[in-house]
Order: sequence, then structure tokens, then C-alpha cells
Amino acid sequence: MTDQRAGVVVVGSINVDLSLSVPRHPRPGETVAGRGADYAPGGKGANQALMARLAGAPTTLIGAVGDDAHAATATTLLHHWEVDLGPVVTVPTPTGLSVIAVEPGGENTIIFTPGANAQVDADLITRHRAVIEAAAVVLTQGEIPAEATTAAAAATGGRFILNLAPVLTLPREVLERADPLVVNEHEARDLLARLHADAARGADDGAGAQSGSAAGEDGAEQIAAGLRGHGVASVVITLGAAGALVADGAGMTRVPAESVDVVDTTGAGDAFAGTLAARLADGDDLRAAAAIACRAAALVTTAPGAQSSYTAALPVLAPPA
Repeated sequence: MTDQRAGVVVVGSINVDLSLSVPRHPRPGETVAGRGADYAPGGKGANQALMARLAGAPTTLIGAVGDDAHAATATTLLHHWEVDLGPVVTVPTPTGLSVIAVEPGGENTIIFTPGANAQVDADLITRHRAVIEAAAVVLTQGEIPAEATTAAAAATGGRFILNLAPVLTLPREVLERADPLVVNEHEARDLLARLHADAARGADDGAGAQSGSAAGEDGAEQIAAGLRGHGVASVVITLGAAGALVADGAGMTRVPAESVDVVDTTGAGDAFAGTLAARLADGDDLRAAAAIACRAAALVTTAPGAQSSYTAALPVLAPPA
């Protein structure tokens, strides 16, 4: 029987981004003058949904915005590119906000306040269970409550991608459902240390706690092997300018990134995840999907902002139908 599932469903955060250019990132307790304050659409869920759509996948976003003026800003580009926002609810609280500081080399720091995203709960997922079950790929991140991610994983009928950014505590079955788990090196080390610590508490012998410490010194291959050893089916570790590492039952593969002149890295990880989801939904294998995702993520760093930079990747993407 042919699988009739199609498209990508993203369950995730919707924000406005307040971006500032800074000469350098401040040290603790220090004030640094910024310039160019600008409000723009953002949020990991919204970013990834937009990128999946730009990569050619029919895309639906499940999430929440506030009953404030920022809600319209947060969804402007999603509406423009015809992401299905039918499951997005409006709640009586401010829309999520990210404050982003970008230094001249393009590196950024982000402070996130969830706002309406905190209202994305298991009940919202249950109301849209049929949409999730029908998707070829379901993609979630760490900017929504764990109960929503857990419910989305349980409802997924196709392939479940977990972009654990930021890292939050989830039931083991959610991690084991991820195919792939997508994390950067910092998130991968953090998660592996937590899993080692959990295993140590379960064994009550202290060995896992020592391994968790060592995990901070391991390379990407060792970290990926450790995560797979804890039951994760496949892992993609994003490595910035070095590309990505793909690890699954077929082994480990380094996927290179294109060399580009970086302007702003904001949203590059989300561009990677959204492109990866779209390519997997279209039938690519994990390595082929990661290769296109690396190219797309590199290109979006050549323009400022998150969602505003994503059309820079169109030359390597299938155009939206």
C-alpha cells in the first residue's frame, strides 16, 4: 500500500525578533552600545516552516501568537509564502520575543522570552492530531513546552525530526522517536551529558557522571556515537562553517558547507532544519537532504536577519509550488 502522507508540519515557536548590531558581545555586567534596532518575524518554528515552504514543501505551522501588534509582524512572511497558519491560535498574552545581538563577524547571541509560545500545549496538539498524522515529516524544536513536543511525537505518522534547540528535558521515548535528532555541537554535548547523568542515576554507580564530563571534550563523531548509544535512531550535528555530521545505522558522514562571506548567522540553523525537513518529505535520503540543507544554511548567512535572509537560498532550493 502506498503511503499517502505528504508535506511538512512544524510544531513550534513564533516570535518577533528585535535585532541589534553591536561592535562586540558584552561581558557580564557590561553595557555595549548597539545600533539599527529592527523588529522582524522570527521564532524557530516560524523560521523552519518558512524555509520548508521555500524548499518546495507544502507546509503547515502549529503554534500560538499573542493578541498584540507584534503578531502581525511575526506572521508577515509566512502569509506571503502561503504557509498554512490555520492551526495557529491567538492567546491573551504577548507574542514571543527574541532579542538578537549581531557582531561585525556575523556571530550572534539571542535572548528569548516565550510569551504566547508557552501556551502551545498538548491540548493544541490533540486538536490538530489529524494534520500531524497525515504529514510526511513533523518537525519540532525546543522553544515550546515539552508536553507539546511529546504529544507531537506521539501523534506523528510519518517521520519525526527533533531540533532540540534549546535543549529541554523530554521523555526517553521522544528522543528515540527522533529520526533525525538535529543539534549543534553545544546542544549535542549538553544532551549527551544529561543522558549520561540519567544513566548514572539509574545504575547508581557514578560511571555515567564521569562520562558526561568527558563528553564536553569529545569530538562530533564521539558525541554522535554516544547519542546513538542512548537509543537515538539518527543524529545530525550542525557544525557551522564546517558543515554537518550525519550519523545513523549506515555509519557517519561529514557533509561540507560552502565557503561564503558571512554577514549574519541568525537563523542559519533553522534554515538547515527547515530545508532538511522539506527534502526528507520529498523522498531524499538523510545524507542527500543534509547536503542541500548545508548549502541553503550557508547562503542565508550572506544576508542580514533570519527570515528576511531566506530567499538568498532559493538558487539551491526547489521553488514553492
